[in-house]
Amino acid sequence: MLTSFSTRSLRWAAVALAGASSVLGANAWAQESSDGWNFTAGMGVVSQPKYPGSGDTKVSALPMFSANHGRYFIGGLPGAGVPAGVGAFLVQDEHWRVGVGLGGNLDKPRKESDSARLHGMGDISATALGSVFASYSDSWWKVGGNVVTDLAGKDQGTRATLDLEGRYSPMERLMLTAGPSITWADSKYTQTFFGVTAAQSASSGLATYTAKSGINSVSFNIGANYQLTQQWGLGARLSASSLRGDAADSPITEKKTQTTVGVFASYRF
Repeated sequence: MLTSFSTRSLRWAAVALAGASSVLGANAWAQESSDGWNFTAGMGVVSQPKYPGSGDTKVSALPMFSANHGRYFIGGLPGAGVPAGVGAFLVQDEHWRVGVGLGGNLDKPRKESDSARLHGMGDISATALGSVFASYSDSWWKVGGNVVTDLAGKDQGTRATLDLEGRYSPMERLMLTAGPSITWADSKYTQTFFGVTAAQSASSGLATYTAKSGINSVSFNIGANYQLTQQWGLGARLSASSLRGDAADSPITEKKTQTTVGVFASYRF
């Protein structure tokens, strides 16, 4: 049963799918670009916070799908920052990936009903997102980053993420990954997700709070992918994040440490 199909779930679906594909090689997408369309489908289960700063978790079962043809892709890609949508690589070679993405939320990122603390705060609406992303990889490591911005004027601002990943294969078909990441957010994003306006304060009883731009979170991510066959893959992801700055100090924030765990199975065809 699909218990939730949130922005965070979609992002983790994209990460899971391309993570499974990476077992076949770091340059799999580029190598297959001449073979027409390539598809990956699967199913995952994710445990994650109900919303940024939540002290409660939710478990979601979610379907996953992605496709690529040459430089174009559908469904999402780690590093692109857009959880679900379409995109294209502007540069795609042995080491570099540079591209753009366009997508959006299929659900509201936060609802009043997610927590008693949010009563009177109103829901945060779904929006359209655009991104620019780049990464450089060489043998056992990769560094990447993205900038994601709200294109629909829903006051969800702009975020920028930088991440570093190390890779190790202790045995054939098994790939382990680990590394840190850091996310900066502008004042629009931080105020929407962590601020409390005068009107919200009157409705919710929370003190007014103006959240400014700055480092939003730091994270450490680990993953494992095992390729059962040329088509079938299994994997798992764990991300432990710590909210920082005005996000951590917000009266909305119930818990500064945010942990997300996901397991998945995928099929490439």
